[in-house]
Amino acid sequence: MNLVRLYRPVGANELELIIDSGMKAFPPRLYWQPIFYPVLNFNYAAEIAERWNMRDKESEGVGFVLSFDIPEDYFKLFEIHTVGMAHHQELWVPAERLEEFNAKIINGVRLEKAFIGSKFELSEKISNILTTVV
Repeated sequence: MNLVRLYRPVGANELELIIDSGMKAFPPRLYWQPIFYPVLNFNYAAEIAERWNMRDKESEGVGFVLSFDIPEDYFKLFEIHTVGMAHHQELWVPAERLEEFNAKIINGVRLEKAFIGSKFELSEKISNILTTVV
């Protein structure tokens, strides 16, 4: 089975929900979020985590890049959208399919990179997961 690696930039709140799942699933989208959009490359995910998540007050001055793998045949069921520069590519997954999507994740969700601002206070959950990547 061929796998495709995807990336997801998240803030502290979303990371804690993913940790609660045992690093196996992404939380349901909020009512105003019709699409779950993992991105296709690490560089774009890092841009979002550093430039967007760190500045978002809901993310509390922190951004994380997560990675995960899904089967290539399942990946091909969804549209890829380029939303800016050529490397700004996202996989658009309708929110109502997120539970099904989560079930296709192979070997869990991994923390790849953390962007932590000086004012961020680490929770115990996040601190524990950070020690696994340092």
